[in-house]
Amino acid sequence: MRDVDPTALGETEEQAQLRGVLRDFFAATSGPDDVREHISAPRGFDEALWSRLAGEIGAQGLAIPEEYGGSGFSFAELAVVLEEAGRVLACGPLLSTVVLAGYTLLLSDDRAACHRYLPAIAAGSRTATVAGYDDHSDLTATREAGGWVGDGHADFVLDGAGADVLLLAARTGAGTGLFACEAGAPGLTRRARPVLDGTRPQALVTLRQTPLTPIAARDATAVVARVLDIGRAALAAEQVGGSAHALDATVAYVAQRHQFGRPIGSFQAVKHRLADLLVEIEAARSAAAHAAACVTGTPNKVARPPDAVAGTPNKVAGLPDAVAGSPNEVAGLPGELAVAAGVAQVVCSETYRRAAAEYVQLHGGIGFTWEHPAHLYLRRARSAEVLFGTPDEHRARLGELLGLTS
Repeated sequence: MRDVDPTALGETEEQAQLRGVLRDFFAATSGPDDVREHISAPRGFDEALWSRLAGEIGAQGLAIPEEYGGSGFSFAELAVVLEEAGRVLACGPLLSTVVLAGYTLLLSDDRAACHRYLPAIAAGSRTATVAGYDDHSDLTATREAGGWVGDGHADFVLDGAGADVLLLAARTGAGTGLFACEAGAPGLTRRARPVLDGTRPQALVTLRQTPLTPIAARDATAVVARVLDIGRAALAAEQVGGSAHALDATVAYVAQRHQFGRPIGSFQAVKHRLADLLVEIEAARSAAAHAAACVTGTPNKVARPPDAVAGTPNKVAGLPDAVAGSPNEVAGLPGELAVAAGVAQVVCSETYRRAAAEYVQLHGGIGFTWEHPAHLYLRRARSAEVLFGTPDEHRARLGELLGLTS
């Protein structure tokens, strides 16, 4: 494993300034009442606010190269956005559109697809998501006389009911391919799923002879694996933000809530619980920063298996060839991000779960009420914990990656 420069784990002056701007923005636009209102919006978020986030701060385009309409910064800056959004449970398709769909395009080697979709994503005028990346899918793609068509379904697709574009990983006769599907395509149906966390909508997506546009990729399987690890790193940043808010809100509450003539925060048992939680959150922050550094340290690169060359099962017949020498060209360092992202998910998921539980419990009776926002954080913590695999699944995968299993 390659050593990560310790300075990459710290925050630069520019990132600190970005954090301050974002915190002020979200404080003014995404309070608890705002979040409840946004949950009930037709697409699960405030579209005007999404446009403002792009126009005033440029959050959606931070990690998108300038040639595709972005700002050309790194994943580290995007992680700041995700953490601050996680602090307030900001409703919006940051994870699905900016992270999963954005990095799928960047890692695909298809410059035409990047030019087609990324400028609109950076501008906040279009949203996208991915489907077929997990076990909740049986998507297939077939090449017919008129082009590629898709069949099957993908369940629990993030922001699947409202996305303007769906990027699909579908099985073909020669392997796995990447495809794009426009929201209004014939044969495409989407049904919102009832989920625990209303701030993160999910949907069942069904294709029936739906026209698809192929996206070039030397090895779609490697792209999918890499994007999922980047998604885990992004989710870790969100989890750190939510955990930090839970701690801050609880510390403020126990300092002003009195019992037996003194603040309950002065009781040793309460102090120890919150001190332990602070230590866990700082460990989670370090794990998330390490994962972000691994993404940033290998920008637009995919870990390429030795046999991922033309003519192997990883090369899907009939799909356009990847552009040799493009900025998104496939490169090495296999497993580095996978390990860091897995560790981050184990640590951050368990920390967020505990932080949310303390948020509810140490607020006493009010913490159990519908009107208090604590339950929203508990819902987010529990849903995030299983989004890209449970902590136990990540531990098992880490054992395999590190050669610790027999």
